[in-house]
Formats: sequence, C-alpha cells, structure tokens
Amino acid sequence: MDRLLHAQAIGVSSSVTDAHMPANINSGLLPERLIKEKEAKEHEKKEEAHLYTIIKVARDEDLAKQIGRDIYFDLVDHDRVKCFRVKKQMLFSHFKEEVAKEFGIPVQFMRFWFWARRRNHSYRPDWPLTRLEETTFVGQLREVSNKVHNAELKLFLEVELGLDLRPIALPEKTKDDILLFFKLYDPEKEELRYVGRLFVKSFGKPSEILTKLNEMAGYHPEEEIALFEEIKFEPNVMCEPIDKKLTFRASQLGDGDIVCFQKAAAMDSDERVRYPDVPSYLEYVHNRQAVHFRSLDKPKEDDFCLEMSRLYTYDDVVERVAQQLGLDDPSKIRLTPHNCYSQQPKPQPLKYRGVDHLSDMLVHYNQTSDILYYEVLDIPLPELQGLKTLRVAFNHATKDEVVIHTIRLPKQSTVGDVLDHLKTKVELSHPNAELRLLEVFYHKIYKVFPPSEKIENINDQYWTLRAEEIPEEEKNLGPHDRLIHVYHFTKDKAQNQMKIQNFGDPFFLVIHEAETLADIKVRIQQKLQVPDEEFAKWKFAFLSLGRPEYLQDSDIVSSRFQRRDVYGAWEQYLGLEHADNAPKRPHTVNQNRHTFEKPVKIYN
Repeated sequence: MDRLLHAQAIGVSSSVTDAHMPANINSGLLPERLIKEKEAKEHEKKEEAHLYTIIKVARDEDLAKQIGRDIYFDLVDHDRVKCFRVKKQMLFSHFKEEVAKEFGIPVQFMRFWFWARRRNHSYRPDWPLTRLEETTFVGQLREVSNKVHNAELKLFLEVELGLDLRPIALPEKTKDDILLFFKLYDPEKEELRYVGRLFVKSFGKPSEILTKLNEMAGYHPEEEIALFEEIKFEPNVMCEPIDKKLTFRASQLGDGDIVCFQKAAAMDSDERVRYPDVPSYLEYVHNRQAVHFRSLDKPKEDDFCLEMSRLYTYDDVVERVAQQLGLDDPSKIRLTPHNCYSQQPKPQPLKYRGVDHLSDMLVHYNQTSDILYYEVLDIPLPELQGLKTLRVAFNHATKDEVVIHTIRLPKQSTVGDVLDHLKTKVELSHPNAELRLLEVFYHKIYKVFPPSEKIENINDQYWTLRAEEIPEEEKNLGPHDRLIHVYHFTKDKAQNQMKIQNFGDPFFLVIHEAETLADIKVRIQQKLQVPDEEFAKWKFAFLSLGRPEYLQDSDIVSSRFQRRDVYGAWEQYLGLEHADNAPKRPHTVNQNRHTFEKPVKIYN
C-alpha cells in the first residue's frame, strides 16, 4: 500500500511540475529529442540495409502459374515470386539450405541460374552458377549478376522431378547443352500456357524433340506441330517460325530462349478463329486494350466494355460496337473521343474513317484514354457528313411553347433554305408568315442571320439558334420608329459589386418616336401576358454597356436609343428588372426561355 501511495504521489508531483515547466522545455526540447531519435533510427535502418540483400527465386511453379494469366511475354514477374532477405556476408551454400527448408527440396537436387537482361529488353535465365560461385558470399554474387547497381539478386531454381514427382539428380550441363523453355498455344481457346523446359544439344534439330513436345502438350505423339521463337515484345512483338530441319545453333537458339508451339492444323483450319497462330496472338496481347463505351447522352456512365486491339481499324471498332448493340449497320455508329483533362467528350465527333486505328481514337495530347462515347444515328454517318445539322428552337407567335427541331440540309444550303424547311414542320399564325433566324447567347440576341448566309459555318454548339415569326409591325417601320432589344435582368450583388444578370427570353420591340415608357409597358405586358399584380413590381431601365438608367413612365424611350457605337445594338437595350421565377434548368435549355417558362418540345 505504501508503495502505491508513493507512486501516486510521484505521479501527482510530476504532473504538477510539468504544468509549471517553462514553455520552451515542453514544446521545444521534447520534439527536438524525438526528431533526433527518429533520424537515428532511420540512419540505423539504412546502415542495416547495406548489410542485407534481397534474393528473388523463380521456379517452374511460378512460370506455370503466371504465364497466360498475369504475363504473356518472357517467363516470370519477379515481384510475384518468393523473396529471401539475407545478409550479404552469408555464404551461398548456407542460403541454399534456407531455400531447401522453404521449398522442401534437398540441396543436392538444386541448380541456380542467373538472369540477364538482353539487348532486345527481354529478361531470361542466362547461365548457371558455377561451383566456385556457390562457395562465395551472397553479396559478391549480386555484384556479379548486376551490371547496374541493384539491391536485388534474381535467380532461377532448376529442379528435376521423377515420375513420382520427387526431385532427382540434375544432368550435367555441357557447353553443347541449351536450356529452352516452352509455351503452348491453343487458337480455339486463345490460351497460352507454360508446359516446361528441356535441355537440347546445340547441334541437334527441333524435329528430334517433336514427340517429347507432343507429350508435354498432351497431344498424340504424331501430331504435327509448328514452332516459333519468342524473341522480343518491346517496342514491337517479334516472334518468328523455327525451321525444324535446322540445328538449334543454326537457328541461333541459346540458353533461356523461349519456344512457343501449337498444332499446325489450326493455322490452316477453315474454322473461324481470331488469332490462328502464335505471332498473331502475341501481337493481339501486346496491343489489346479494354475500352469503356459510354452513350453520348449519358457521358458519366459506363455502358459496356469491349476488349480490342489498339491496331483495330476504324471499321473494326464500329463493327464491334454495332455487334454489342445488336445494330445491323455499323455506319450508323458515330464515336466521340474523350478529353482526359475535362473528363468530358471532345466537342467534335470522329469523322467516318477519320482515323486509322483504335490507338488514334484514344490519344489526347500526350495522354491515352480508355473511354469512347457512341451514338446511334438514324442515317449512315457518311451520308450525315454531307449534311449540316442544326438544332433550331422555334418560338411560336401565339402558342406559349418552344419547339426544338433538328434540321439537316446539304452544307451548301442557306439560312433561307433552313427557314423554308422549318415552315413545313411548324404551325404558323397565318400562311404568309415570314420567319427569321437569330443567334442567342446568355439571354441576349447577338445576330439576325441574312437569308443568303450559308449554313456550313454556323455553329450551334455554344449558342442557340432561334427561329420566330417576324411581327407585322416590324415590316412597316416608320422613318422615326426604332427596333430595340429587350432583355430581362436581375441585379446580383457579389464581392461588393453590383452585377447585371440576364435571364429569360430576349426579344425585339418596335418603339415610336414620341412613345412614353407608360405606352410601351402596356404593349410589353400584353406581349408577355404578365398578370397585373406581378407586372406592377417590374422596373424598367435603359442599359448601355451593363449600366442601368432607370426610366419613369413619362420618359420618351426612343430618345435614349439615339447613340451609335462600335459595340453594336445589343450593348444598348431596354431592361426589364424583376425576379427570375422560372424553374432552374440546364444552361442549354434555360438560356433562351421566357420569364414564365414555356414548355419545351424536342422534335428530331
């Protein structure tokens, strides 16, 4: 009990002392001491790291497990094999004992091979450790195997198994013996797998080992097979046929080389296989790409994914997409590339056969995407490309609605042709009504298109094209009448500055020479069908370059519109200030709406 009380007393005392310690001792010395301790530990780790090396040991089991699943070229991914962390001063003979314990293989049945990187960038077992090398330290072996500084030592462990799958004594390797590795390809299954390795004599011929290879593959001993050497895969695949009548030496085959083989009959078969031989399959694997397709209408959602070759032609790609969608005519597919920076579709779709290969579709500056957008057209793309497609919003003169029409005409057509075509699609207030086409952007009218203008260069991507009937009063303007722009606006106070925000549907209005604001207000209320109670809240202003000058009912409005300047008529307008009561819609629909939302119909 006394000890407990003493301990508690010490605890209280120390806490009280800490509370009264100088600030520089608490916050300064303590972190500094911790920093020094951390640095000392890191230094100790670095010093200790110099004493160790990592040895990665690849075995036949690793090759069989990885080839055709995780990798296809070369023999193994060394990041997925057994690693040993051993002291550099350990004798290699002692390391072998550690391996024996790990794998359950007696030391006398092991042979280790160094790996080497070749000039063609492939990485293969190159030569077995000599007895002298096996008597040295691990650290020395690492320096022997690595021409560049590398903390790792990579080895291939060769073990021979008998019929009972137990290790047996290894054959002596002479200068004439070549260690070859074998992969088997099945074109029907599109499957490549590792089937083993063999020692062959450099002066021997492939024809002498065909029976053995058939046995390794599980084929009939007399099955005719074709052999290929896998030479390299970067930057391009190189896989060449092996002449079975030439010696291995004449074919320039050496230790660590890879021979791929397959049934010869499959190469000439009438059965439809995508990749009938090893080279074509490896070419496909090297260039295959998973592509995520999204409908252009839903650009944020993956619709389906197709595995393709980056070497696929334009026709190959649209054909695969058409198959996926159950579409008979691939030419009705239009593709749009992905912008890697905005994570959006690019503004312009691909032209028909406008690129050579899939790889061209996926490149965006120095980045590669795996996303493409698609749309299904109602007419073939080549035919569509000869036409200009415009989306025109038609504002009915009497009905309270906006109808959006998709109009396609030959590129050499004029605005007059568009309006003539539109007349056949819309309901007019009277048979002889005349139409005009406007360019509207952010609730302002920027242009009235002359009927003779060619439509080829009209851009409706960022601003809206609006068609409307020309009111009769505008056709008979007197010498002192003015046609002015009328826009809706609100004032938005942001960052201590008053900012004008336009909204709703802009329109033209004829004003007469001596007409007061009170007279004009009557016509505006009638045009927009605004209830009296709501209209009484509205304010009216003359705006020039964004600055409002509020008007009184007795003001002569035309007197404000006498100036001419380089900015154009749209910089001077009659502003209707009132609350924006319209439901918020996406910008593309909302930018050209009346104050009181008109229903929008879309006709294609």
